[in-house]
Amino acid sequence: MKNSLTKPPVWFWIVSVLALLWNAMGVIAYLTRAFATDEMIAQLEPEQQAEFLIEYPAWVTAAFALAVFCGFLACVSLLMRKKWAYTLFIVSAIAAFAQHVYIFMNVEVQSYVMPVMVIVVCLFLIWFSKNSVAKHWIA
Repeated sequence: MKNSLTKPPVWFWIVSVLALLWNAMGVIAYLTRAFATDEMIAQLEPEQQAEFLIEYPAWVTAAFALAVFCGFLACVSLLMRKKWAYTLFIVSAIAAFAQHVYIFMNVEVQSYVMPVMVIVVCLFLIWFSKNSVAKHWIA
């Protein structure tokens, strides 16, 4: 028997679109870091250049990629009203958490605002998607 979907409120769509934009920025950040050329890095401010010179272990880079792409796909799933968004948000959060734990323990961070915000948004999106499943907005 298939679960019947309840029409979500307007704010569900607003939150879902904002989450998609947030995760799209994460994908752009990953792609920028992954495909930045030496010429592109040379045009940045010295502080920004230093960030690109840090050599992360492969698993940290993989965690970054997994976090942003799973988060993006989870947002697309929300907009499609599919409950696998919840699972994708969990995978994204675990990967983001692993990445940030490594960074906090091994890299001198200029500001903790953005990394903490990333974790808070991940946790919010897990709650939001679980709540959406419970209210039958997504199935």
